[in-house]
Amino acid sequence: MNGRDAVTEIGFIGIGTMGRPMVRALLDAGHGIKAFDIREQAIEAALRAGATRAASAAAAARGVEVVVSMLPEGPDVRSVYLGPEGVIAAAVRGALLIDCSTIDLAAAREVHGAAAAAGLDMLDAPVSGTVSGEKATALTFMVGGGEPAFARGKAVLAAMGKTIVHVGPAGAGQAAKMCNNMLCAIIEIGLAESFALADRVGLEPRKLFEVLSSSAARTALMASDCPVPGLVADSPASRGYQPGFRSALMLKDLGLAHEAATGAGAAIPLGRLARLLYARHCAAGNRESDWAGIYQMIRAG
Repeated sequence: MNGRDAVTEIGFIGIGTMGRPMVRALLDAGHGIKAFDIREQAIEAALRAGATRAASAAAAARGVEVVVSMLPEGPDVRSVYLGPEGVIAAAVRGALLIDCSTIDLAAAREVHGAAAAAGLDMLDAPVSGTVSGEKATALTFMVGGGEPAFARGKAVLAAMGKTIVHVGPAGAGQAAKMCNNMLCAIIEIGLAESFALADRVGLEPRKLFEVLSSSAARTALMASDCPVPGLVADSPASRGYQPGFRSALMLKDLGLAHEAATGAGAAIPLGRLARLLYARHCAAGNRESDWAGIYQMIRAG
């Protein structure tokens, strides 16, 4: 599984906002895709890109060497992978399973254990990056699992992303993702507060953007998720906060960080505050809007 021709068919389960461009990237790399999603519209998008239809998650897993999933939450991953009709039961012995969902550590480790018991290699490989239309930009995969499984799966992940980092054993990918997204939320709120303050004191936003883009406060999120409309042409803020990453998903990820911190006895005061702010933002009817839209709430006071 070290080259373009080594994998001929991949089962792909979950073709949402992030899964759709991942499927397209795999197809563009020459892989065949058996695709499954519970939403007909999602399946039709995959078929138009060149995938074939699988009637169920189990059907997507049958007869393929690799299964990739991108699902909303831990219960969804458990439902798809476990049980007599799940992916683990359906997969051929020796198959590699790659779950790119962002879920809780307990669910990730449970599914890893079930896969190992069935003689299957597995990776938890949550992803960070942005989506614009049908394309995912510079995705980073944070990968947990054994070294042999990582060696097998790296070429598949590289077809979908720019940066592939093996961060440790089973569940380590999820740990890295929750830390990454917690920090992203804190930074985005900081950007929103800075621009909101600038607005209140009469500083033109583009001038502050110029300063922040070249000072010690510079951050990559300024380029991809600047919260102020009109400063970055392709940012969600400049498209009416149409989501690249929904606020509801950021709230979910902050909840995962909160849960892990509580279990580990870790202090995350800014992470907990970020969760409260995104909960308020979502409760105001913004669950489906882009996470950068929290600027509107902060600006309004």
